[in-house]
Amino acid sequence: DAKKESIERIFDMAQYGKLLIVSGCLSQRYGQELFDSIPEATVMLGVNDYEKLPEILDRYESDNDERELHVSLYEKDMSSLNRKIKEGSYSATLKISEGCNNRCTYCVIPKIRGPYRSVPEDEVLAEAERLAEAGVKELILIAQDTTAWGCDFDEEGNRVPAGTEKYKLDRLLKKLCRIEGIEWIRILYAYEDRITDDLIRVMAEEEKICKYIDIPLQHASDNVLREMDRRSTRESIRTTVRKLRAAMDDIHIRTTLIVGFPGETEEDFDELLDMVETEKFDRLGVFAYSQEEGTPAGIREDQIPEEVKQERLDAIMMRQLEISLESNQDKIGHTLEVIIDEEDDDGAYLGRTRYDAPEIDNNAIVNTNMKHEPGDIIKVKITDAFDYDIVGEEVV
Repeated sequence: DAKKESIERIFDMAQYGKLLIVSGCLSQRYGQELFDSIPEATVMLGVNDYEKLPEILDRYESDNDERELHVSLYEKDMSSLNRKIKEGSYSATLKISEGCNNRCTYCVIPKIRGPYRSVPEDEVLAEAERLAEAGVKELILIAQDTTAWGCDFDEEGNRVPAGTEKYKLDRLLKKLCRIEGIEWIRILYAYEDRITDDLIRVMAEEEKICKYIDIPLQHASDNVLREMDRRSTRESIRTTVRKLRAAMDDIHIRTTLIVGFPGETEEDFDELLDMVETEKFDRLGVFAYSQEEGTPAGIREDQIPEEVKQERLDAIMMRQLEISLESNQDKIGHTLEVIIDEEDDDGAYLGRTRYDAPEIDNNAIVNTNMKHEPGDIIKVKITDAFDYDIVGEEVV
């Protein structure tokens, strides 16, 4: 599904001008094939070729009409790019690693992006400082697996062999919290089995770290998790959720789930629905399994019919709608910090609480007589709640 959507997007963009540059996982994996079949694309860039973009743009400034294909293999070590950000940016992602050592049977990312490589600590901190100097207040840590950061090097920064890993995200977070100007730090793409007690402790102790964590659990049935080649179990998930909530009574947990994985039985799905109902995740997204070429799951013969996948997806989202409303209603009467994203057409402002990541989570609709700019962080008393949004008045 993602492949189809990406190709459609390329053709949508082709109508806007003569220079069309395509980059990302799709061009990395199918570069030559796409280059030959989509002449509308002037340049194809793989995921390891972003640094070539400025010189490519320079060439096309001088009416260059040659098409170019750049698809390099992954580098052995991962470095942080000294990237430019849009002027006025107050929220930015900070990529702390590249690649993945997990071998989930539905996923092809390790083949595209290579093995796990942490960005060295000094480079992560230097980029965070540059972002802070540019006005960024919210850092969003991303990777294919953020909780594995540091597993591939020792205390001196030397690479270590597989099987001797120690996770060091807690150490990195403490140092990021010392950077002046950064006010919120958010963690996405955390693997449940790598959420250590040390990480939970640092999250609870450090005020700058949002009491929010994104844990893509994918499923709750031990049978399906085993077939996915995930290391989590239903019991380990329950234990980790309990630890997080015991350490931080206001922690908001986001997760993503897959329904319709090959061989998923009604009993497996009931276990997944039961987890949604009992754990009551504050933020949740669901995807219907989509066959990925070149993966073990993609060639299985016990594929689930599309209509069954959709029924299961709808059932979970209907239950999550109720859970989300309950979570939002619990906020009525409380005063929360809100970061302003934009002004609405009717004069109100749209923003987010510490419990909401940009573009994927809830909005806070703020009524106020004060004037604000995107990136302002204000106090808001919550007065009303809906399924996925809350409403409040600024507290001056």
